Amino acid sequence: MSLEFALCISTLLFLAGIGTPIGYSTILASLIYLFVAGQDIALAAETALWGLYDSFIILAVPLFIVAANIMNAGTISDRLLSFCVACVGRFRGGLGHVNVVASLIFSGMSGSAIADAAGIGKIIIEMMTKGGRFPAGYAAAITGASAVIGPIIPPSIPMVMYALISDQSIGYLFLAGILPGLFIGIVLMSLNYIISTIRDFPRDEPVLLKEMPRVTMNAFPALLMPGILLYGIYGGVTTPTEAAAVAAAYALLLSGFFYRALKLTSIYEILVRSAKSSASIGLVIAGALILNYVVASENIPSQLASYLVGLDMHPLVFMLLVNILLLLLGTLLEATTIILVIIPLFIPACVELGIDLIHFGVIAVINTMIGLITPPFGMLLFVINSVTGISLKEIIRETWIFIAVLISALAVLVLFPEIVLWLPQKFGYVVR
Repeated sequence: MSLEFALCISTLLFLAGIGTPIGYSTILASLIYLFVAGQDIALAAETALWGLYDSFIILAVPLFIVAANIMNAGTISDRLLSFCVACVGRFRGGLGHVNVVASLIFSGMSGSAIADAAGIGKIIIEMMTKGGRFPAGYAAAITGASAVIGPIIPPSIPMVMYALISDQSIGYLFLAGILPGLFIGIVLMSLNYIISTIRDFPRDEPVLLKEMPRVTMNAFPALLMPGILLYGIYGGVTTPTEAAAVAAAYALLLSGFFYRALKLTSIYEILVRSAKSSASIGLVIAGALILNYVVASENIPSQLASYLVGLDMHPLVFMLLVNILLLLLGTLLEATTIILVIIPLFIPACVELGIDLIHFGVIAVINTMIGLITPPFGMLLFVINSVTGISLKEIIRETWIFIAVLISALAVLVLFPEIVLWLPQKFGYVVR
């Protein structure tokens, strides 16, 4: 490691430690490296601009953000919740099951854990805590845990970012996330049932059978969105980026014209909010692209790959160590930073060790999502705290059991890659 790179990393850690936004931290640290190394600092601007504007993939990110914000502002979330209550609310711990199922469905539209927690998550927490049916901390904890599913099931913004840095197919990555997402959903519902039985949490009032057709038809147009997206991508009709545009347009059509739940003023506010979110993510991506250039200049990925191969490390041991590292980093760094800055370091090693990059990508994304609910950083914990007012102490106390179960589910997916790769293989993917 050169002195210039050591100074770059030290600056990055210092700036992040004092609370500087991670996008600014990575850009400033990279600029210091270029300056000390005697390179033209204009390379930073060139790298960022080419990386942002020459990538068709990145366009999917703001489009999925717009789609999620439109659904949160309209009545789509409410209709989906009514459908979920009708399906699983009657079981022990009913609204906890509704929370998980709603996240499974909503994730097929937003691609964002933050959007899931701040939108439909806020609504269902209010439902769960009304009348003291569920403790506020438990309602918040299961909401955060179920929001983790959002970026695993397609469409997924983190998957798009991983495709950007690994040069893998977004379509296959989306397919690879379906079964793990469903598996994690089943695991969370099982845990909720056990806890609800022990703590005697209530069931929801069952919906009469004659009411089911009405509730289903009310939510049916919204339920069509995941199917439209998946058919568009895997039927060869659209690229994943075009599918993101379709998602935004369909959400606008449903909320504005079919459900008539949006006004022109609301649309303007949605676009402004989406632009701000996209800009903040864009800064993080720009900073990561510049830092990746710095890392590549130091030849660190190749050196790391050679070192790990030289150790004659078993692929499973490598995956275990990487998982532990990512889980630890997830407590300190946001998911976007880990995917764009840290994970590229391990991709050459995966290639050398014969680890499939689609499987590795799904495992890495799940890791970063668990980090979103892991103290002390735990971005989802702060999001839920800010939108509901539930104290962080209450949320964290109830979250640990969910973190433990999620890590157990992650271990299963690491040990049995067939769960991840089965669907992609059915659609023509060849395991490397």
